[in-house]
Amino acid sequence: MSFRAILVVLLLTASIIIGIAIQKQQEKSHAGEASDYRPDYTLHQFQLTSLKKDGSEAFTLIAPKLERNPESRELNIATPRFHFPDSKQRRWRAQSQTAWVNAEGSEVRLNQDVLLDAPEGESKLRLETSSLDVLLEENIAKTDAAVLITQPGTIIRGRGLEAQLDANRVTLKSEVRSRYVPNQ
Repeated sequence: MSFRAILVVLLLTASIIIGIAIQKQQEKSHAGEASDYRPDYTLHQFQLTSLKKDGSEAFTLIAPKLERNPESRELNIATPRFHFPDSKQRRWRAQSQTAWVNAEGSEVRLNQDVLLDAPEGESKLRLETSSLDVLLEENIAKTDAAVLITQPGTIIRGRGLEAQLDANRVTLKSEVRSRYVPNQ
C-alpha cells in the first residue's frame, strides 16, 4: 500500500470518528435544553405575594419548592397552593402538582390534578381539571381540557372552561352534562 493510500484511510477514519463525537455531543446538549437547567435561585417552604402592574395583588403562593430558570426567568413550582383575589378581595383557592409562571408574572399555568375552589361566601363550587391557565391582568382562568364542577346538589361535566375570577362567573365551552344530586 502506498503512503497516499494509508494517509487517505487514516484521514477518512479520523473524520468519521470526529463526526460521531460531534453528533453525540449535540444530542446531549439538545436533550438537556428542554428540561435541564441550573436554577439561579431556589425557594423552599415559602409564601410570596405577587403584585400586578397597578400594584394590586395578583396572587399569593404557598409551596414547598420554587426554581427560577436564569435564561427564561420563568418559575417552576412543585405542589403549589395559589390564592387569587376576586373583586371583593375574597380568595379563589387553587392547587396542582406543578405550576409555571411566566417571566412577566402575568400568566400562571397549573398542571396535573388541578383543583379550584370558589371564594368563601360564594357557592361551595369546586372545579377539577388536568390543566388551568390563569391570565392575571384579565382575572381569567381557562382550559380546553375536560372539567368536573361540583357544588351542593349538582355535578357538571364539560370540556373547556373560562372563569372570570373577579366576577365569580364560570362558563363551560362544550360537551356540558349536568346531574342533580339531592342532598342527604
